[in-house]
Amino acid sequence: MNLKSLAIALGMSKTTVSRALNGYPEVNSRTREIVLAAAKKVGYRPNPLARSLAVGRTNVLGMIYPLLPSDLGDSVFLSVVNGMSDAVEASKMSLIIAPVSPQNEQPSYENMVRGRQVDGLVVGRTKVVDERIAYLTKVGFPFVANGRTRIDAPYAYFDYDNDTGIDLAVSFLAAHGHQRIALLSAPLALHFAYERKESFIRCMAQAGLPVDPAYLLDNTFDRRSGYQAMQQLLACSPRPTAVIVDNHLSGVGVVRALMDAGIEIGKEISVIVWGNVEDTLIGINVTTIDQPDLRRAGAKMVEMLQSLLAGTPPERLQEIWQPVLLPGATVGRCPD
Repeated sequence: MNLKSLAIALGMSKTTVSRALNGYPEVNSRTREIVLAAAKKVGYRPNPLARSLAVGRTNVLGMIYPLLPSDLGDSVFLSVVNGMSDAVEASKMSLIIAPVSPQNEQPSYENMVRGRQVDGLVVGRTKVVDERIAYLTKVGFPFVANGRTRIDAPYAYFDYDNDTGIDLAVSFLAAHGHQRIALLSAPLALHFAYERKESFIRCMAQAGLPVDPAYLLDNTFDRRSGYQAMQQLLACSPRPTAVIVDNHLSGVGVVRALMDAGIEIGKEISVIVWGNVEDTLIGINVTTIDQPDLRRAGAKMVEMLQSLLAGTPPERLQEIWQPVLLPGATVGRCPD
């Protein structure tokens, strides 16, 4: 039975039946109950394509992502995606992740928006100056940013508190007597890396600790670059007694470099890594700045995007969750 036949059988207009089936608020509850009961009785199933055309929606959310080789083995990324998948499935929607090359990322956004291939987008790896977010804001396309950026317009975002996380790390190391503290950062064009570095410099100053420029290295965003950056720090004289790594992918390389150099981690050099590294088989309980409930965070971003599609203003959809410090075996008293 199609929509027209169902409407005739009920003695109602197609518009009323369609709106009752789709939950429109202008249809009173009694009418909706009659329509839903009749649809269930005759086994009516709406045509998804026709329904999408009628309401101007695809029921698809999207994510354009320049995948790195390390992403497919990244438990943090996968946890967030799993949470997003749970949320869209519960809402009878779909999620597509479109892998693209970095140079084709911006054109991919423009093509997807022009073609209305999705109802809304989650924008990952936000940048300090982000052309993607500027474009989506300009054309009025619904999106939620997984992270923040600098833009003079309200936008919906979800993030963890970078300043608090770095403050926890610096305070924890200072409490263990460390003064020569290094920071290894992801590329500083990424907003989280920029903000964590600014927070590090501010927290060190507040603690009365000097910041040695030789101890500030960036562009570490995978195991190899983390490994190489740690080797560079080991060559410093004097070398730092503690290292904060602002991302878990580099953190694995840092720990491996110290192990290969015969350094006793937590005694000769202490390490704190932002993000969970427990699935990396490095064999040591790393002290981490943890981002709790990653799966729920993914679901939250989908919920925020759905609220945006329902008409909630973007300035009311801005979430910052708090990280926590999880002590491990990689931090000990300063050896000096």
